[in-house]
Amino acid sequence: MSNIWGDDKTSHFYSLSIDSVLNAIESLGLKTTGRVIQLNSMENRVYEVEIDLDIQPENPSEKFKIIKFYRPGRWSKEQILEEHEFIHDLVEYELQAIAPLKFEGQSLFEDENGLYFTLFDKKGGRAADEWTTPLLEQMGRLLARMHNIGESKEAKHRLKLDVSTFGESNLEYLLRSNTIPREFQSRYEKVALNIFKISKPLFKDIKYIRVHGDCHHGNTLLNNGPFLIDFDDMLRAPSVQDIWMITPGRDDYSLNQRDILIDAYLEMRDFDFNELKLIETLRSLRIIHFTSWIAHRYEDDSFKRAFENFKTSQYFEKEIYDLEQQLLFIKDDLNRGHIY
Repeated sequence: MSNIWGDDKTSHFYSLSIDSVLNAIESLGLKTTGRVIQLNSMENRVYEVEIDLDIQPENPSEKFKIIKFYRPGRWSKEQILEEHEFIHDLVEYELQAIAPLKFEGQSLFEDENGLYFTLFDKKGGRAADEWTTPLLEQMGRLLARMHNIGESKEAKHRLKLDVSTFGESNLEYLLRSNTIPREFQSRYEKVALNIFKISKPLFKDIKYIRVHGDCHHGNTLLNNGPFLIDFDDMLRAPSVQDIWMITPGRDDYSLNQRDILIDAYLEMRDFDFNELKLIETLRSLRIIHFTSWIAHRYEDDSFKRAFENFKTSQYFEKEIYDLEQQLLFIKDDLNRGHIY
């Protein structure tokens, strides 16, 4: 597996110029007008570029392409290609998704500085204002179909969502890098290790498949039904990873939403209800991984601006409190012997 956090190409990534963006697109045989808009993306560099077409298209969006430059060192070429393969598999089975464009059979390219990039068509969509019952049912069937396709192939190079990779490895980095203020290190380590210890047995006999991995509301758009965007965090994981992130709450209303989604999911695919016992652990691992992600990226000025209170006492007081609550939730689930 590659070092997922950065390498010597990072300086080119930080200083990526508009000329480099245009040169990358034109290297694929497309002609641009020179109009470029940078889009919001913390992890990668993403731009909307206007293409100079010979004829005016009926749909104005066809004049634009989205170019994505991958942060160097995060994913290996093999890992990125497995992401692309998954999206192309979804499109092949007529799921609505935005697949990387292919040129001469290839979807991943290198620019003049060795940065990996790919192109997408521009596609419109809007965020869901409210997860109504019909929309949850559509989403449940969509996830089931996606997981059926995800199960059909392996992605041996992608990260595996387990305690070792998303828990222990991240904790080790946070402690080694002195990201956590000294006065909080012992307490943070203690609660994290307790979560890891109690959670590891829960993963026994759980099936791992290709999943979206970051299936929150911001990565779900509506356009003749819901569809998912941004497969950058695609994982090998239990299918419940995508389900709990669509319905993340713990209150009765949220649990009812999850029931609606799972009932619709069952129309298209079996679901192992034992996976529900993983939700609080997966939530805990996400908390730790998120902090480690910021720590790895903190040399990037955009991260310093976005997370001004990172490395402060206030940040880690809240983080430890959240993890201690998570440990209680995991224990409560085990003590009840059932999940909600």
